[in-house]
Amino acid sequence: MSFLPNSFTFGHVASIVITLLSGVAVMFLRLRASNRPTTMRKIIIPPLGMSTGFLMFVVPETHVPWTWALIAFAAGATVFAFPLIRTSKLERVGDEIVLKRSKMFIFILLGLLVIRLLVHNAVESRVSIPQTGALFFVLAFGMIVVWRIAMLREFMALKRE
Repeated sequence: MSFLPNSFTFGHVASIVITLLSGVAVMFLRLRASNRPTTMRKIIIPPLGMSTGFLMFVVPETHVPWTWALIAFAAGATVFAFPLIRTSKLERVGDEIVLKRSKMFIFILLGLLVIRLLVHNAVESRVSIPQTGALFFVLAFGMIVVWRIAMLREFMALKRE
């Protein structure tokens, strides 16, 4: 007798475990990056590096309707970017600009991870696994681009001071 529903497969369990491990790794890296000097390059590089992920759409199995992709991007850019923007503050410390960690930041990341896990199965039940991955990638890209643009604007304002 299994404790998992019949619809769960090894792939589902592996996906959840990998997602949890990735989430913990991201949180660890974000916490280490806090209170350290930042540069324009450190703000811009992550979304540029992530943009290479759009090459996944070369593979026909990842194709989704444009409207779905736009909705996923908009959800990331509005709903999911907002808490990250609110909990990420840059500050001038001497001649350097540092990212000050909010006490809520770790809880925001945990909340986003939980929401992702809950929504993932609902989405995956309606589209294929590659399409699910594509939609979540577009959502994450929308989130990181808007978050980093907000950080860049704040960075530029601090640089002008």
